[in-house]
Amino acid sequence: MRLTRPAVLATLLFATAAHAGDGKNTRYLDLINRAHDSVISLEVAPAGSDAFQEKPLGTPLRGGGDSTTIEIAGESCLYDVRFKFRNGRTLVYKEVDICGGGKLAIRPLPTSDATRLVRSQPAATQYAEGNTP
Repeated sequence: MRLTRPAVLATLLFATAAHAGDGKNTRYLDLINRAHDSVISLEVAPAGSDAFQEKPLGTPLRGGGDSTTIEIAGESCLYDVRFKFRNGRTLVYKEVDICGGGKLAIRPLPTSDATRLVRSQPAATQYAEGNTP
């Protein structure tokens, strides 16, 4: 009986070490769609790279307040997040900090141009604290 405890402890330590050694941290990003149109596609890339990877949404994220949570695995805290809307327009939030708050409100697109790149660091911080413009 006394040998059971050390064996269980050793097994747990090996499992923990194996998990910690994979170099991936899993974080979650809460999204709320304040835009007028539905988001049909979501892609995430480490900040400044062009290595976007699609994250499945399941169903479109409806405009007007629909929300979801996505899982992001990686060592970085800063990511570029690209949204594609049902009407074909695209919006990119750059340098979203998923370690500090983990919330992002997708704001309505401007009506002037079809594709808009937005530097989101100030916007992401503003929305992460629950403020709206």
